[in-house]
Amino acid sequence: MDDNTPDSLTPHSSNSPGLVLISKPLEGHNYGQWSRSMRIALSDKNKLGFIDGTITPLASIDTKFAVWQRCNDMVLSWILQSLNPDIASSVFYCTSASMVWNDLKDRFSQSNDSRIFQIRQEIAEHQ
Repeated sequence: MDDNTPDSLTPHSSNSPGLVLISKPLEGHNYGQWSRSMRIALSDKNKLGFIDGTITPLASIDTKFAVWQRCNDMVLSWILQSLNPDIASSVFYCTSASMVWNDLKDRFSQSNDSRIFQIRQEIAEHQ
């Protein structure tokens, strides 16, 4: 589904690249909580599509490319500001919000399996 709708691409006056959307930055171990918080915040700003693939990148010759680029850069800025500085530096040169989102998901969401196993072991030991 292509959701490059005017409303999704409209930067609102209450939105700025310097806006901090969530209070706890991604440290790695808190990926699940961070991801959920960011998804809620981006949904509220009508920009969730920039990370979930429903707002697709436009070709540079498209008349709406500049608007798409400005919104993508704003979402990218919000994500970068919600990261631990070391993590932010590792994705700083990515050119799209979805690229950063997918990179972070690939790196940090996989560690949950080992953590779930560890918690289950601890629960079993205490029963």
